[in-house]
Amino acid sequence: GSRLAAMSNAEEIGLRQDLPVAVVCAHGNSSKPATAFLSYMGFDARSMRGGMAAWMLLNVERRLDPPPGLDALIQCDRVGKGALGYVLVSDGEALVVDPSRDLTAYRAVLESSAGRLIGVADTHCHADYISGGPGLARAMHVPYYLHESDAIYPYDGTPGVVAYTAVDAGQTIRVGRAAVDVVHTPGHTEGSVSYVIDGEVALTGDFVFVGSVGRPDLAGQTEPWTVTLWNSIERARADWGDDMRICPAHYGTDAERQPDRSVWGRFGDLRTTNEGLTIDTFDEFAAWVRSRTGTFPDSYAKIKAVNVGLMAVDELQAEELEVGKNECAIA
Repeated sequence: GSRLAAMSNAEEIGLRQDLPVAVVCAHGNSSKPATAFLSYMGFDARSMRGGMAAWMLLNVERRLDPPPGLDALIQCDRVGKGALGYVLVSDGEALVVDPSRDLTAYRAVLESSAGRLIGVADTHCHADYISGGPGLARAMHVPYYLHESDAIYPYDGTPGVVAYTAVDAGQTIRVGRAAVDVVHTPGHTEGSVSYVIDGEVALTGDFVFVGSVGRPDLAGQTEPWTVTLWNSIERARADWGDDMRICPAHYGTDAERQPDRSVWGRFGDLRTTNEGLTIDTFDEFAAWVRSRTGTFPDSYAKIKAVNVGLMAVDELQAEELEVGKNECAIA
């Protein structure tokens, strides 16, 4: 800021005056005087309110074509994290899946849809962001659904203390007239599940993405979890038809978006375009995993601890833990 203020003319600043200028800082404070100075120098400058902290929490709502059992299927796109959550609404009831810690968008969707919340579900214990699921469930006095294998701290097996209602393969959660079937799809985590809506839409969490599959190395058990992940992929290829719509919890790039910027894909299409789904043998798959996994952010172990209730953080600490896009896919 002081270096900018010392400049005496627009040419010295090095920005084009015929283009708008966005000024961004951490929380939208330092950007204000910089914006005022640029405006004084003749630029069309705007300060981003809330800065990067606000950008990292922003959720953009997009309506997906719902299966017949739902009245609405809303995808909440947390652009700064490349993270996706969902709101399912049917006959006045609603289920929230994989919500972020900032629940503003989810509460707005519930209010606008007049859906009475009957439950909150996580597909798995997230590593890259702090889940808003337990807090929303407590506030609204509804069940928080999680597989029991993900209610532990995977690095040393310590049981978590988060309150949850266990889900497992073969269970069905009713939302209005819709049937949400629980399919156990471990590999990214031991308790990873997919929620399949009326046999037509699969909320796959970090199991299958549009462009890849979930990495099995985030808890130090890469070899056994690679086997588990392969087995889950094989079951999905056997059980899910080509028209199953895959709605994941993450994306890596805009190439994974549909033309309307929503993120999903037909399973039949992904079987030919998603490298993790095109591999035919386990040995080839294991080699592919080994060549593309390795380091991941140190914060992931702490975020896991928060999500199972073993660690408490304030807003600033949560913000620091969640810095950066997700690194949950094999890339």
